[in-house]
Amino acid sequence: MLDNAQRGTICIEDIEIGMTRSLRKTVTDRDIELFAEVSTDRNPVHLDEAHARETIFAGRVAHGMLTAGLISAVIGEQLPGHGTVYLGQTLRFLAPVRPGDTVQAVVRVTGIDLSKRRVTMDTHCAVGDTVVLKGEAQVLAPSRKFD
Repeated sequence: MLDNAQRGTICIEDIEIGMTRSLRKTVTDRDIELFAEVSTDRNPVHLDEAHARETIFAGRVAHGMLTAGLISAVIGEQLPGHGTVYLGQTLRFLAPVRPGDTVQAVVRVTGIDLSKRRVTMDTHCAVGDTVVLKGEAQVLAPSRKFD
């Protein structure tokens, strides 16, 4: 399940402090397998239930960067959207995401530097009421004047 319906571009001239966008996605076994293939991260904690049961997670978990990728999807598809360039992202992983979990990724504008076209955003992902990841993103937003 992927709910990322608001696609397009919000130009720097139209971005406001407090603007928020989000998406929801249920992480599947296939998502985890595909991420392992693309990233070449085949850590058994993601792919082998018997192995993962013996770890601190007590079962398989999704790759943290798969979860972080949902933030990228919100930024690249919704806010600011198409034409955005990622400049940086901090991440703190707070809890595991398991196969079958529905993750909500949220970005909220906290700073705007119009002269440099830079936008700062608080970012987080949650499974239900549990925040599993939080951080801050800096992006170069598209502009009607230049793009």
